[in-house]
Amino acid sequence: MSCHGDGAEEEPSNVMSQPSSSTETDATSGAIITVTVGATVPTGFEHTAADEVKEKIGVDARISKDRGRIYFPVTTDKLFQVHLLRSVDNLFVVVEEYDHYQFKESKEETLMDLQQLASKLPWTNALEVWKLNRTLKKRKGHRRGGNATKEKPNGKVSDPADAEKEQQEQTQELCAAEEDLKAGNMPDSEDPPPEAKVVKFRVTCSRAGDKHSFSSNDAARDFGGAVQEFFQWKADMTKFDIEVLLNIHNEEMVIGIALTEESLHRRNISHFGPTTLRSTLCYGMLRLCKPQASDIILDPMCGTGAIPLEGAIEFNNSFYIAGDNNDMAVNRTVNNVCHIQKRRADKGSKSGLPIDTVQWDLCHLPIRTSSVDIIITDMPFGKRMGSRKKNWDLYPSCLREMARVCRPGSGKAVILTQDKKCFAKAISRMGGLWRKLHTVWVNVGGLHAGVYLLKRTAAVFGQTPEDVYESRGAADTPRNEEEDKELA
Repeated sequence: MSCHGDGAEEEPSNVMSQPSSSTETDATSGAIITVTVGATVPTGFEHTAADEVKEKIGVDARISKDRGRIYFPVTTDKLFQVHLLRSVDNLFVVVEEYDHYQFKESKEETLMDLQQLASKLPWTNALEVWKLNRTLKKRKGHRRGGNATKEKPNGKVSDPADAEKEQQEQTQELCAAEEDLKAGNMPDSEDPPPEAKVVKFRVTCSRAGDKHSFSSNDAARDFGGAVQEFFQWKADMTKFDIEVLLNIHNEEMVIGIALTEESLHRRNISHFGPTTLRSTLCYGMLRLCKPQASDIILDPMCGTGAIPLEGAIEFNNSFYIAGDNNDMAVNRTVNNVCHIQKRRADKGSKSGLPIDTVQWDLCHLPIRTSSVDIIITDMPFGKRMGSRKKNWDLYPSCLREMARVCRPGSGKAVILTQDKKCFAKAISRMGGLWRKLHTVWVNVGGLHAGVYLLKRTAAVFGQTPEDVYESRGAADTPRNEEEDKELA
């Protein structure tokens, strides 16, 4: 069986003490079912995702100590709304969860327990939700093979630009699905119903902690073999109908069934660059700065345009300016904007987006002083793009230019960077133009990075003693040898 995610020891969690699912009436009758849905989210933005769940679905989400996951109850009549969440990467329905699973000391005993567990789990409700979820996705045809987190750039996920229209369509599908379930029928699709063919499945195990006597491969193989024997399903690593998830985090264990065919985090991008941000991370960054109607929002280092695109779609009462000094990056952004506009036009929706794209020198922006409400950008880490040595000159220049165009007293900036030391030094050299309000620590491609929420102070640009000193070229003065050695 498929597996991933062997990890180092982390602190055990006691957060998952609620039952995994419940029924208001008998599940097999086709009535509304209440289940727990789990979602993977960008690490660091768990609270943002929980806030979105509360805002859009009206329920409280539990945040797991296993970073990057939240859990919340959902009734089947609101299942389609779960797919419209913008802060989640992958979704799954919980079969059962244990906050203190007693793993045996020996590998053989533990694997035997997992084999015996497969036939004792309450699968019924989760499988009913999987059937209903399949109905909601029937326009996509048969599930594509491969890893669920690796999707084609034009993966057919719900278009956030047409959320209201899609909600209406999915509500109609949901009603039809509920009627099918009441009648005991499986969803209509191009495939024959599961009763007429063997269901294909795979088990994916994600494990964190170094106190286990077994590996992810061991758990996925033995648990998957027991699932196969219990349901008489056929194991298939690529062309599977059902993906069973086995998530183990120290003493916590959650068994679930995947509801997303592919991760939702690349929903807006068709032309990728070397450092394209996940759309879900962009959404979290945008929510941090709380865009308001008529705000002018600037991304001076837009790359492929992931941030302004997510903003123009989800917070479309603001206006976005996307710019970069690299002509290839600007072309990718333009192509991505055109891709979204074409997708909207094909659906018969209004295709326009409140976004402009410009090529410029990011240290000399062609923008009027004090004219921008929000600046939100992903600065070079000095890894795949640029270098840490260059950042020591680039960061102060960029932050000073951002301070010039941002509105004093009310303007905000959300900055993502992994070069934390350089960023902190640059902020300290800004003459009090920026004040740090909040920091969210995130994982970006395995790198520990910070998302910094800054407030533009009321200080007038160019008049503070420190800023005058910087403007005379202090940023270009040589650093001492010890500082250069730290950058090597």
